[in-house]
Amino acid sequence: MSSRQHTVIDSPYGPLVLVAVDGVLARLHMENQRHRPPEQTFGEPDPRPFDETIRQLNAYFARELTEFDLPLHLEGTPFQRSVWEQLRKIPYGETRSYGNLAQALGRPGAARAVGLANGRNPVGIIVPCHRVVGASGGLVGYGGGLDRKQRLLAFESGTSG
Repeated sequence: MSSRQHTVIDSPYGPLVLVAVDGVLARLHMENQRHRPPEQTFGEPDPRPFDETIRQLNAYFARELTEFDLPLHLEGTPFQRSVWEQLRKIPYGETRSYGNLAQALGRPGAARAVGLANGRNPVGIIVPCHRVVGASGGLVGYGGGLDRKQRLLAFESGTSG
């Protein structure tokens, strides 16, 4: 049986709950996030597995880091994991549409399925699902709320602090 640990850190986007499975980051939850599991699934409070995650998040929020380099324990279907891996390839400050991601996966008709997988991303910010927009470039769907998505995109594009 795997062990789970969690800690809570402050961020410019509200408190973030970090959850590790066997010492590897598995989840990052925002306040009032859709698809957030019950707190009893977060495991024991223990900040020790998160030193590097916290260091990289602080560097990201300080505009000193544009690409996370962390081992992740992503629990999902093979298709979901392929979408999440594709999300990690979207450069800082850029966006892609669900259709762009489906095309990159070799599944051009799967934009809706990509959107559903995107919505189930367990490690927001680090796996940058906020960088996915609608076909017209408009903001659509974000488990952390559209306001937070807009703020993250503005932060990355340098149009807000």
